[in-house]
Order: sequence, then C-alpha cells, then structure tokens
Amino acid sequence: MSIAEICNKMYGKTIRECSNEQVYTALLALVKKVTEERKEAQERQEKENGKKVYYISAEFLIGKLLSNNLINLGLYEQISQELEENGKNIAQIEEAEPEPSLGNGGLGRLAACFLDSIATLNLNGDGIGINYHLGLFRQVFAQNKQTEQPDYWIQKESWLTKTEVQYPVQFGKLSVMSRMYDIDVTGYEGRVNKLHLFDIDTVDEKIPMHDGIDFDKNAIEKNLTLFLYPDDSDRAGQLLRIYQQYFMVSNAAQLILSECRRKCEKAGKTLKNLNEFAVIQINDTHPTMVIPELIRILTTQKDIDGSVMTMQEAAEVVTKTCAYTNHTILAEALETWPLDYLEEVVPQLVPIIRYLDENVRARYTDSSVYIIDENDRVHMAHIDIHYGFSVNGVAKLHTEILMQEELKSFYRIYPEKFNNKTNGITFRRWLLHCNQALAAYIEELIGADFKKEAGELSQLIKYADDENVIARMLEIKAENKKRLAAYMQEKCGVKINPQSVFDIQVKRLHEYKRQQMNALYVIYKYFEIKAGNIPDTPVTVIFGAKAAKAYTIAKDIIHLILCLGELIANDPDVSPYLKVVMVENYNVTMAEKLIPACDISEQISLASKEASGTGNMKFMLNGALTLGTFDGANVEIAQLVGKDNIYTFGASSDEVIAHYKNADYCAKDLYEKDEMIKKCVDFIVSDELKQYGDEENLSRLYHEIISKDWFMTLLDFKEYIKVKEQALADYKDRAAWGRKMLINTAMAGFFSSDRTIRQYNTDIWKL
Repeated sequence: MSIAEICNKMYGKTIRECSNEQVYTALLALVKKVTEERKEAQERQEKENGKKVYYISAEFLIGKLLSNNLINLGLYEQISQELEENGKNIAQIEEAEPEPSLGNGGLGRLAACFLDSIATLNLNGDGIGINYHLGLFRQVFAQNKQTEQPDYWIQKESWLTKTEVQYPVQFGKLSVMSRMYDIDVTGYEGRVNKLHLFDIDTVDEKIPMHDGIDFDKNAIEKNLTLFLYPDDSDRAGQLLRIYQQYFMVSNAAQLILSECRRKCEKAGKTLKNLNEFAVIQINDTHPTMVIPELIRILTTQKDIDGSVMTMQEAAEVVTKTCAYTNHTILAEALETWPLDYLEEVVPQLVPIIRYLDENVRARYTDSSVYIIDENDRVHMAHIDIHYGFSVNGVAKLHTEILMQEELKSFYRIYPEKFNNKTNGITFRRWLLHCNQALAAYIEELIGADFKKEAGELSQLIKYADDENVIARMLEIKAENKKRLAAYMQEKCGVKINPQSVFDIQVKRLHEYKRQQMNALYVIYKYFEIKAGNIPDTPVTVIFGAKAAKAYTIAKDIIHLILCLGELIANDPDVSPYLKVVMVENYNVTMAEKLIPACDISEQISLASKEASGTGNMKFMLNGALTLGTFDGANVEIAQLVGKDNIYTFGASSDEVIAHYKNADYCAKDLYEKDEMIKKCVDFIVSDELKQYGDEENLSRLYHEIISKDWFMTLLDFKEYIKVKEQALADYKDRAAWGRKMLINTAMAGFFSSDRTIRQYNTDIWKL
C-alpha cells in the first residue's frame, strides 16, 4: 500500500493536500503495517524455545523513529521519492514527529543503539524499561539560566502499542497494576524485536507542578512513571527512585519468567534451567533489584514440576542468568540505598538481600566487597558482581581501571567474570540518516557493504591522498554547516557563520566532562581578540547539555556559558570572530543536525572519569576531528587514527589517579601562580559578566573552581589552550584538514554497535 492510498483512506485527501502532521500519521500507519508483516514472516520461521536476551535499562534514548524505521525496512528512498513527487519533504515531515523522552545521555543512547544492532544481527532480544510520560524535562532558558518544564511527548498516534499484558506489583504499603506498552524495534535488513515499556493506568500527567517540575513525590499511584530520574535531593525523591526501579524489575522478572516458563514446559524442563532460555543484561545499577526479585519469585512460586526452589538454588539459577554492565568510574554514580528505605518500599526483598550479604560475608573477610556496609547502605553494584556471571566495562581503559582500581577487590575474587566490551553506535542513524550526502558519496567510492559491515569503511584509506575525494568531503562538510546554520536560524533564532570553525561540545552537563574548561577557553579567546590577536578563521563554540535539576554547580556552568554568549554577541570588537551558542533542550534530533556539521569534537573529560563516551564515535564517523584527553574510548580512537589525526592533551589517567590517592592537587596554587589562569577565572566574577548574569551563581562557580576543582580543570587548562589553538591553526590548510577528516571516517568502523553486540553475544549471551 502506498502513502497516497493511506492518505486517501485516512483523510480523503491526496498527499499534496494533507498537512505534514497528517502525512506523518499516514507514514506511521504504513511503517506499522510493513513491520507487522515482517514479524509474521519471522514468527513462521522461528523456534519457540530459543534463548533470548532481555536488556533491562532505566533509559532508552531512541530518538525519532520514522526515518530510522524506513531505512531499516528498506523503504526510505521509495518513500522519499513518492513524497517529493507530491510536493512534500521527508525531513519536514519528520519535524512533525515528537521525540520520545525516554532517556537523557549516553547510557540511554547506547541502549537504543544496542536494540537496533540486536535486531540487525537477527538475535532474539528485547529491551525492558519504563514508559516515562514527561521524560527528564524540557530545558528552557530564561534570564541566562536553565529552567525545567514537563516534556509532554506522548500523543494519541505514536509508536507505542498498548498491550493487554498486566502484572501486579507489590510495594510496602501499596500495590499497583502495571500495563505493558510495546515499541517495535526494526533491524536493518533484519528481524523485529520489541522494547517493552511498563506503565500504570493511574499515572496523572496533570498532577500539579510548581517551580517547573516540582510535584508531590508521595503520590506514587499518580507520579510513578511521570519522570526519568526524579529529583532525589530529598528523602521523598530517593524513595520514588526506588519505587521506579522496583516497578521496572518486578515487571521484567514477571515477563521473563512467564515467557521462559512456556519454553521450559515445551522443552520438558523446569525453571532451574532458566539460563538455557534467558540471559538478562543489567545496564548500569538501576535494574539491580531484578536479582533479588527473581530469587523472591523462584522461592515463593511453584516451579513447573510443583517444587519450590530453596534460596540457595534460586541464587545459583539467577547468578547463571544475569550479567552486569558497569558504566561509571565515579563512586557517587555507583548506587547505594539506605537499607531502611528498601524496608519501606520493598520489604519483601530485604530478607533476600540480607541472605545474599550473609553468603558473601561467609566467604570473604574483605568488608569492601560486602553488599550491606557498616552504615547499613546496600551497594547495588556489589549485588550485580556477586550474583551475576559477567561484569563488563565499556572501553578498554575503563575496564582496566575497574580491574586495577575501582573494583580491584572483586577482580581478585572473580577474574573470570570481568571483560571489556567497547561501546558502539548504530551507523544507520548516525551516518545513513543524519549525513545522507556523505553516506551516498562513500557508497560511490567503496560500494554499499559498509551499511551492514562498518569495517568496510577502512577501504576509504586508499583515497587519503586523492585531492578530488578530499575536496568533495570538504564540500559535503561545508554543505552540512550551511544546513545547520539555516536550521539554527529557523528553529532557534540564532545566526551562526557557516564559514567559521564549528567547535562543538554536546553531552550531559557534568563537572567531569569539563564544559567549564571550554567556557574558560572562551574567556581566554575573548581576551586575545580584545588584545588584537584576531583569529584567521572565526570560531563558533557550540554547547548542548542538560544539567540535573538538583545539580547546582552544573546549572551554574550553564549560566556562565549563556552569559558569555550574550556578552560576546553584544561586543562589536569580538562578535565577528567568536560566537558562543548553547542550544536549548539538546536531544537526539538536535544531535543529528550538529554532528555532521562539526569540525572539532570536544571530548575533554578528566582522564580516568569518562567510562567510554559515544558522542566521540559519532563525531569521528562524520569527519570531525577529536580534541580530547586520553580518556574512555578516546584512547582507542587515538590508536586507530594515529597521533597526526587527533588532538590530545592533558594528564594521563595514571597521573590523575595518583593525584586523587595522594590528595596533592590544589587548584588554588595553580590559580595564584599563573597570571593567565587567574585572569580567566577572575573574569567569571567580573563586572562585565555580572551585567548579564546572577552574582550568586557566578560567584559560587568561581569559588568552586578555585577551592575545589574536583575534576582538575585548571590542571589541564593551559595545555588545552595550546592544543586547541594548534587545531585552529591547522584548520587553515583545508587539504590537510580534509585528509584528517577522511582518515577519521575510514577508521570509525570499529565503533559500530553491531561489532559490540557480536562481542556481547560471543562472549556473554551465547544466543
């Protein structure tokens, strides 16, 4: 069925006569129909009792799905042509699609890429999460500050399919009945899997809000699935987080066991064979309670043969079934919960958690590996490590630090459990969809195999000295920059110069990612231009980031960036040569516009603190050059492209770790001893900047940098300036820069999530 037929059937109109919103709804119906046909064909061929992976994650940052699904179903070109012939543009149609607000940062985007790759590789695997009605929040800037608003993304016609699957979920003082919604996950020329999102029918999107997104956190029946990561700066917020996490895993456990029970019965086995039919990948610590919840169910409900498992039997079964992915080196991000909070929300799990802890204490005398510590806090990662069969990091450096530093005590006990799975991205979205001109040119040069086998991109290396190829890649980059400039003008009312260097840092706002160092560079550059040192090429520094609602210093950094942007825009001496932009409400849709247009990719986290990063991979794939520390996957990028095709700086992870161990880093010393550093930092509280900002916010950030600087901004600042200035100088030689771009794109194939998922399957899941 064509779009024309669907538009006629739904609206009695031609495509040309329909609004973009109506065409979008027609395309939604078309994609669902084709997907259903693929699922039916798949079900006819499939073995009912095969092993399946269940990927449980608090976040799935799936982005808009229309074009992604059309590409994966092989319909994109056909649909684009039909629309064009009828006066419609698919990019404009996509603007009518709301972006699902189901994730925030790299954790959620990775989960989305993984689901895509699992389906593309024809592996049987579903995602499980929560159907957040209002997402994290919609970021709105007012008076150069971040404010938070509810993000109402769910519409009547959407990718969500309401199912009749419901499960009871019992909390300490109340019980709720869940409802499962499904989103189909289409693989590229592959199978169709599902993302199962659990919700409750009693959730109330109209719950009273004040000060943006503050609400009554105690009204669980109304707020349980409203927000991703509700503010946990108070007790009520922390309890709500526990409610959410248990809701997610209780539903996951019930779904998994119901599906596996059917498979076991068919195979003549019992749930003691659970690991033959299921593998559960725990994405970070948010889903950790699935372990005690599975044990609870297995020890309280009859198995297929009528028996009930003992606690020890159930723990052994679960340990063989669950695997854990660690995404952080930051101690504060390894979740711990007060035991009395768990007793209030999930009292049925507490005896099981105590039992698991007693087992650990009986085997080991090292208190650092206990599940319940001396302060009666439950360490979620410790449950995952003891009672799972695999623990993986997400970049080579990250995994080494886990084994040798952060989780060394566990590595001594379980060396066989630890492994590395360097993260990846799906090239369908981050090249075929968002950079169609580059994808088409690559296909012209090396054929189409790279779409399925990203390693084929390495064939581009043979063109590294071809002047015509380099020239065309530079043209495509210039076209993408013009397109971004037009989009920013239209959507954001912001004018940027497409002839300038686009220096971009877009990611979650956190001090360890060091947006504050980039802001200090802007101050340095401002002084340079005021002194008459005019750059050969103007520079546009673009930020995009949300700060968690209660993360005060992160919000102060946003305030500084916005103030700098206004100050520079109003200075006729500086504004022709330097511009600072912070895009509002940064999301996947905005990333798809920014990344193809980027010249310099800022990956400047403090070495040893970024687990991997995936933005670095997307920028690299699209021909941006990385300016970064030797942190996370930057290390592997540097190894692949060679030192001449990346700009690296900063203290090494070993040096940073030594500073923390020795407690010998003092920001104030650097501030007082270096005139340039002092001048840049002092400008944060200058009269010039206070004209545009709030003295309280600026002063707090100023004192934070001088007195604490926990992520050592000032340690790397001068070398950062030096290397960034070198990159800007090198940009002038367009042919040499174009060669570096080509080499980055050519070597990006390793960072395909297809490769990552193959490794998960070979080493961990064994589907």
